[in-house]
Amino acid sequence: MLVILPPSETKSDGGVLGPLDLDELSLPQLTTVRDKLVTELVELAADPAAARAALALGKGADPEIARNAALRTSATRPALERYTGVLYDALDARAFTKAQRAKAEARLAIGSALFGVVRAGDPIPAYRLSGGSKLPGLPTLSSLWKPVLVPALRAETAGQLVVDLRSGSYQQLGRVPGAVTATVLTERPDGTRTVVSHFNKHHKGLLARALVCGRAEPADIRGLARVAEKAGLRVEIASSTELLVLT
Repeated sequence: MLVILPPSETKSDGGVLGPLDLDELSLPQLTTVRDKLVTELVELAADPAAARAALALGKGADPEIARNAALRTSATRPALERYTGVLYDALDARAFTKAQRAKAEARLAIGSALFGVVRAGDPIPAYRLSGGSKLPGLPTLSSLWKPVLVPALRAETAGQLVVDLRSGSYQQLGRVPGAVTATVLTERPDGTRTVVSHFNKHHKGLLARALVCGRAEPADIRGLARVAEKAGLRVEIASSTELLVLT
């Protein structure tokens, strides 16, 4: 099973590992596009005004631009430790046992506008690039990633259950046919349901944690639902590829 998490705009600083080495990252089929985007971000950071415009950043975003300027030289840390925010708080990787950490590195991947998809243990630097960004002189990120990311993910996930928790803009970079997605809904007292926005990432983080910490090896959406329910989540199967998480 492979669970693909969304990235986060917020990322931890620093790291204890050496500088970025694209050859160390999973899915080596993506190296050429990764290298192109890293080069473009580093060059763009030399012009802060242009970087702010391209990345939709405010005037106080100089630290974000500085991160991009140092992409090839700054320290790295495992991707699972790099991303922060609501989903990653709920995942709570810091509390994993050694066995759970090993399972997380085997089961979890993270979508990325800069790296396509990385495995949880891949060493990456802090950076700023969103799925909807458009870098000067380059095609859209979707146009860059789809031709390489789709076949790479297909090869990486052959024969596996894939749970794709990425948001729409990141799924558009490279979808996995047949992947199970999760929709978080709030159910009102009158029975009506609405899509959750603020707590969406929290519940996806809890689902990912259940899939890492549970002993089961689900092979389909029914097995996935059983793992979620055992972890205390209320879920329904909407279709063979969509799980509803109810709050």
